[in-house]
Amino acid sequence: MAAGEEKLREPFLKNEKRYYENCPGCKVDQLKDTKSGLPITELFSIWIIVLCTALPISSLFPFLYFMIKDFQIAKREEDIGSYAGYVGSSFMFGRALTSVFWGLVADRYGRKPVIIMGTASVVIFNTLFGLSVNFWMAVLTRFLLGSLNGLLGPIKAYACEIFREEHQALGLSTVSTAWGIGLIIGPALGGFLAQPAEKYPNLFSSESLFGKFPYFLPCLCISLFAFGVTIAAFWLPETLHRHNDDDDSCDVSYDALESASAEVKEEEGREATPKKSLLKNWPLMSSIIVYCVFSLHDMAYSEIFSLWANSPKKLGGLNYSTQMVGEVLAITGFSLLVFQLSLYPFLERILGPIMVARIAGVLTIPLLTSYPYIAMLSGFGLAFLLNCASVVKNLLSVSIITGLFILQNRAVDQDQRGAANGIAMTGMSLFKAAGPAGGGALFSWAQKRLDASFLPGSQMVFFVLNVVEAIGVLMTFKPFLAQRHD
Repeated sequence: MAAGEEKLREPFLKNEKRYYENCPGCKVDQLKDTKSGLPITELFSIWIIVLCTALPISSLFPFLYFMIKDFQIAKREEDIGSYAGYVGSSFMFGRALTSVFWGLVADRYGRKPVIIMGTASVVIFNTLFGLSVNFWMAVLTRFLLGSLNGLLGPIKAYACEIFREEHQALGLSTVSTAWGIGLIIGPALGGFLAQPAEKYPNLFSSESLFGKFPYFLPCLCISLFAFGVTIAAFWLPETLHRHNDDDDSCDVSYDALESASAEVKEEEGREATPKKSLLKNWPLMSSIIVYCVFSLHDMAYSEIFSLWANSPKKLGGLNYSTQMVGEVLAITGFSLLVFQLSLYPFLERILGPIMVARIAGVLTIPLLTSYPYIAMLSGFGLAFLLNCASVVKNLLSVSIITGLFILQNRAVDQDQRGAANGIAMTGMSLFKAAGPAGGGALFSWAQKRLDASFLPGSQMVFFVLNVVEAIGVLMTFKPFLAQRHD
């Protein structure tokens, strides 16, 4: 009888999923099969990790204008934007050189080591940046921070792997949300906490450490947060599958038998077929190229917005202090959080990621056109419209990036996801390195042509940003942008 039962069960076992006992990825998959509710813990873990790595990227923008001024390297006020662009670009240039390397490390040794290395680099090099005493020290510390912080690509792969399929859009939305909020809250912290001896003389003496290093406090706060995240990251589950021939395997429950046969056949077909080169994977490469164009626009905008807000009225700016810029960006960050956690997954299900990105890109163009005219206002009207414009601009931007995240991760299988996201980070980092440098140079040039007959001053800056945005929107259409069809 026992032999008969074994014989009957044998064909079923061939079609079952196999979970390897010592494989961390299999343990995660088994856990996903038993949990059907909203994965709050995993969402929060990804959110704080991405927030940790995004905060230092743009936290310097509100005070960078004044930092360059204090270094006394710019000969004229109009040249400050150019030097600010070099400091802003050094992070992205460093990351562009190492993103593929960190992606390969994540595919070989796991997502978790790369995540821990990335958060630890924030602790060390962001702190040193706050203690910079000259222009070149600032450039070097930002470059090293970018080179050693390669977790954004692997964390996107991790977000796809840690969640069930029905929650993957929310997982990637969480990545882009935390990223977008980090790029907003970072400057808000920089704006509120820079130059504390001038803003809060009752708390910080001009002779104290924070008086001698006026830009150290925001960097220190971010580094302390990163230190806590680094410690917590040691308890993250690894999602990379490691299957050795010697590993024992256990079979999945009979609940999965109906779909197991198709999955096993598909997997056997994948194993028999050599992996396609990522560079020949057009659905992946087309989404990466479009992503790079929008990344160029977003980073240039971030640099230009703060320079424009800090610069004097006579040069077409708003004459805002670092604290006023921080207030605008803090309001934007809160709005972004609400939108991405509530509305974006709903829109993505109805319209799809590509259509959401197209609509957001088209709406961005008239919005940016209005910025030079907003600068002509003053008082409450200026503050109200500027806050509204900043909120809407960043909601549109993060909607585009989230959609492209989704397309990139759907274009490859799990064992290539780390490398694929590494390629995406390399391209994005190169374009984002060009963003601050190009944006700073463009801004400095525009301030020297305030009396031009065609697009004077800041009008030229926002016109060029719109041209880049329009190119990105056009590239979201066929035949350029392709999707993977399994």
